[in-house]
Amino acid sequence: MPTIKVGIIGTGFSAKSHIEALRRLDGVEVVAICASTLEKAKKTAEQFAIPKFYGNVDDFIHDQEIDVIHNCTPNYLHYHINKKVLESGKHLLSEKPLAMTSEESRELVELAKSKNVVAGVCFNYRHYPLVAQAKELIKNGEYGPVHFVHGTYLQDWLLYDTDYNWRLDTKKNGRSRAIADIGSHWCDTVQYILGKKIVEVFADLKTVHPVRKRPVGEVETFQSKGREAFEEIQVDSEDCGSVMVHFEDGTHGVFIVSQVNAGRKNCLTFEIAAKSGTLYWNQEEPNKLWIGRRDEANIELVRDPSLLSPFPASLAHYPGGHQEGWPDGLKNLFIDFYKAVNMYPNPSATSFATIEDGHYIMQLIEAILQSNEEKRWVTVQKE
Repeated sequence: MPTIKVGIIGTGFSAKSHIEALRRLDGVEVVAICASTLEKAKKTAEQFAIPKFYGNVDDFIHDQEIDVIHNCTPNYLHYHINKKVLESGKHLLSEKPLAMTSEESRELVELAKSKNVVAGVCFNYRHYPLVAQAKELIKNGEYGPVHFVHGTYLQDWLLYDTDYNWRLDTKKNGRSRAIADIGSHWCDTVQYILGKKIVEVFADLKTVHPVRKRPVGEVETFQSKGREAFEEIQVDSEDCGSVMVHFEDGTHGVFIVSQVNAGRKNCLTFEIAAKSGTLYWNQEEPNKLWIGRRDEANIELVRDPSLLSPFPASLAHYPGGHQEGWPDGLKNLFIDFYKAVNMYPNPSATSFATIEDGHYIMQLIEAILQSNEEKRWVTVQKE
């Protein structure tokens, strides 16, 4: 197959993670980077030995050498850039969220259909071997029907009122923060495993620090130390919260999100209770899947390709005992996405989150916000 030429827009944490993961794929080459300024793009291009760099989005998108664009910009730029990429007829992989509202994301879905391109959203936790194994066990009815699901996504990088990042600005991040930024990952992962959508929600959200001290100058995500000059700003988005959920098959569940839990760095967990067994997984310990049973000893299944079903085993690139983690899940997402690009315009079955999945998550987030405001169960809008 000819080499697929990729352009990255953005230079922050996500963009650099994308570049590193793409370089682990065969037949894919990052040929261009675009940033808010030409100087910033040039600096990143030199850092990663990328041949082309742009400070203008339109010139970047219309570079005829680029086949696929990864959108790794701040949230408020996603819709406008994603729209331009799709209009150009290029394939798109966007960081979440697709847009700032479900009306915008709906427009992107229709545009992607009209252009008949491969378009996905970067929900990377689907692509861990033991997450895929959990999906296989549920799909095959290994432990019977599921009746309850619970889990968490906990972080501590915004614990102090002196912690600040652009994500705290609703104009740049959107109305929701903890739910949209990390809760969306939990929802997508669990919906993927169960093969069922969340259709009703009841939310209770909280802003721990309604006033924060913003450092003077630019701060990247997860980097807030070493600042001395501050200005006070009002915070309107949630720091933490809990959401009860109903799935379309009647399964009940609840999840908790927080960006203010000391000691928790990236703690995404799920526990799925079925008729005769329970599955538990923690992203901070991704190489084991706990299987609970009532009348027999519990099991801890380790990430070993020789012990997994064929598809989950294909996501494990090293033998058991050779630990894999977050960068490898991202690599697996890209392998799956570029398999679809290689087979364009007739891709076979894939596992990455499609642009339609990304749109549904937007609708789900809006239902959660509505529920929190109105203090009642809200049905997720269907189309």
